[in-house]
Amino acid sequence: MNPDETDRDSASKSGASIVGKSDPHSRGPGPYVMAADTLQGDSVVDPNGDKLGTVAHIMLDVPTGRVAYAVLSFGSFLGMGGKLFAVPWSALTLDTQRKCFVVGTDKDKLKAAPGFDKDNWPSMADLQWATSIHQYYGASPYWDEN
Repeated sequence: MNPDETDRDSASKSGASIVGKSDPHSRGPGPYVMAADTLQGDSVVDPNGDKLGTVAHIMLDVPTGRVAYAVLSFGSFLGMGGKLFAVPWSALTLDTQRKCFVVGTDKDKLKAAPGFDKDNWPSMADLQWATSIHQYYGASPYWDEN
């Protein structure tokens, strides 16, 4: 493993992991540094490859500059209805081969997860809410990491 890969592996503890073939020295963006809008609309699947939804939004913690959550859209049809879920960014793995994100939960656990609709978002800066979301997905809070 070259030094760049070691640095990337340790950095991924506070962010999404990356699996699949990738060259950190390739020209152009990705998969280590990407425009957020290129990730919106990407599929999110469970560990078995079953589709759970899509990335609707990527939420930034503005004061720290860290990506806090991917807001997952689940169960909507043509943008109508459905439920939104804030998934901690560190709970996701970018699969470069399948061009999707993998989250370590199945459809039933996602259905039972704390969610919200597009007109009633939670206060994502609320520490109690944020802690409960990270605990639900078994992710370390991004604000506690170096």
